Amino acid sequence: MVLRRGQPFTMAFTFNRPITSRDELKIIVETGPSPSTQTNTRAEMLVSSYSSGTSWSAVRGSSSNNVMNTTVNIPVNASIGRYNMSVQTTSGGRPNVSRVGTFIVLFNPWARADEVYMSNEAEKTEYVLNETGLYWFGNVNSYGSRRWDYAQFERDILNITLTILDKSLDYKKNPATDVSRRNDPIYVGRVLSAMVNSNNDNGIILGNWTGNYSGGVSPTTWNGSAAILRQWMQSGPVRFGQCWVYAGVLCTVLRCLGIPARVIINFQSAHDTDRNLFVDEVYDENGVRDEYESRDSIWNFHAWNEGFFARKDLGLVYGGWQIFDATPQEASEGMYRLGPTSLYAVKNGDVDKPHDGPFVFAEVNADTVTWVKSRDGTRRKVYTDTASVGKLISTKAVGIFERRDVTYDYKYPEGSFKEREIFEKARNIMVPPKFFTMSLRESVAAPEKPLFTASFKRAAETQVGEDLKLTLILKNTVTDPQKIEIKMTATAIIYNSKPVKDFLTNSHSVLLGPNEEKPIEMKLPYVVYRDAITADNMIQVVAVCTKEKGANMLVQTVTTLKNPTLLLRPIEDVKFKKTARVDCIFTNPIKEDVPDSIMIIEGSGLLRDQVFIKVPSMKPNQRITIQFEMTPHRKGDRCLLADFSNEKFSNVKGFQTVPVASS
Repeated sequence: MVLRRGQPFTMAFTFNRPITSRDELKIIVETGPSPSTQTNTRAEMLVSSYSSGTSWSAVRGSSSNNVMNTTVNIPVNASIGRYNMSVQTTSGGRPNVSRVGTFIVLFNPWARADEVYMSNEAEKTEYVLNETGLYWFGNVNSYGSRRWDYAQFERDILNITLTILDKSLDYKKNPATDVSRRNDPIYVGRVLSAMVNSNNDNGIILGNWTGNYSGGVSPTTWNGSAAILRQWMQSGPVRFGQCWVYAGVLCTVLRCLGIPARVIINFQSAHDTDRNLFVDEVYDENGVRDEYESRDSIWNFHAWNEGFFARKDLGLVYGGWQIFDATPQEASEGMYRLGPTSLYAVKNGDVDKPHDGPFVFAEVNADTVTWVKSRDGTRRKVYTDTASVGKLISTKAVGIFERRDVTYDYKYPEGSFKEREIFEKARNIMVPPKFFTMSLRESVAAPEKPLFTASFKRAAETQVGEDLKLTLILKNTVTDPQKIEIKMTATAIIYNSKPVKDFLTNSHSVLLGPNEEKPIEMKLPYVVYRDAITADNMIQVVAVCTKEKGANMLVQTVTTLKNPTLLLRPIEDVKFKKTARVDCIFTNPIKEDVPDSIMIIEGSGLLRDQVFIKVPSMKPNQRITIQFEMTPHRKGDRCLLADFSNEKFSNVKGFQTVPVASS
């Protein structure tokens, strides 16, 4: 049985004779390797005529002949996990214990007294029961969405989730204490945020942000959690993952255990390594990022999780959504994990509350400082931006596959007095004024303001295989002519802004007349970028604009190239436990042969395991149809997902909602 705490359940016991008033009956439940009443991991319940709403209890029900019904009450503060049940019968002073079996207890968001209680039924359906998620990728100016199969109710996922807890360092250190603390969603969530990455504990996913994924698979290959969890269970850490993979798996195991959870995407997400709420980015005169001096970074997007529960350690106001992050960026109390961080605390600058508030606050509200470094080593501050971090913070809307913006759940509107007030409040907590030391930022005078402006025009939507065209707009803001030197560098990057390969550099000298505006075109042919881009399909172009013997201006743009379309189309009615055929349709959009491809198909309720299909080489502009079969094992609306990869196109995605009717 799988039960939720706070949920009574009734069992029918069959004895070898009728139970009489002289017989004493006890039910014993135990969890963990060293169960005890002191640690609330063992309970003895005398079967009686009354129930306790706050502790384990057993109430005798109706009986007939040798069969007696008994209702067991599970307290709302019980530890979650596997339990053993026994029955002790005492007749004539002689006790006899019989093993009954096992059951599993989960958190219960339907029970008002449970810490994970959620009052809104639609939200419970979304954040506990829904098995298909939605996340966003790309950059703030050019983003798309993909689906994720959480699969929390698929076979063996609950068993794997409980095994994750049993393999944690906390359990290995002190199993009895660990199990006794599993009544607390704060503790359980923190353990899981550490175990989903493999950095300290042989956990589930090994991260990789190099762009080279030999020895494993590209993180963009994954479409769901089930294959990752099963692979870990069978052979240890899975290669490889990045933030949305960590977030997808953590959402699965949280929902599996009954903690309402969702995935959050933050565009322009800051990684503040020195905890001062400033992100310093240093570029050379060609617009190439100095990786040694740029210890901080701005990720084009970052994914993390929220779990919903009370904060009994902090007080009522800090309850509700709590932030977790399994992506291993910075250690928390010696381990790579993050959270739970109260969302309310982040919005209100209470970064001294546990756990990891300063890091999350910086992710959504740090200021950026951009520098240009000359050949002689001197640095010139180009500008400080107080509003570019933390954009389009997004999650899946309740009940529909649309984006819900939650930016204002994390911070007050940029540019408002309240936002700056909260920023200064957090900064004074993190960097008290009396301990403040002069840094590079404070030791250099404010930059000279250029007498011109520069900005990139938003690029037209471009598909992999097409030439990318960019336009830099220069404008003279004074009546005197100006000569501007421009150096532009194009770089293939990973979504966290880490450069992989510089593949094109251009230089221009532009003369601007009085108040004149000029466009500067830059073309990036497919043949130039095709061998540089990673599976993220991201190209960053940085332009350093310098007036002769005057001020610098640095502008940049990131373009996310689109992959071609992959269509999934059932060709017959889909019914429960009946085999149905599905077509996968793909057209090669480039004027080159595409080598052999691999297609991976999955979908909870539709397929028991991933299906791998080898696709032969395709000619230029060739359209192909690949057919496969599936036998649904669950009813209702299910989601079919596919990943299509080869040397030319990495991880082309397709999905289709499939209604499964009764047979």
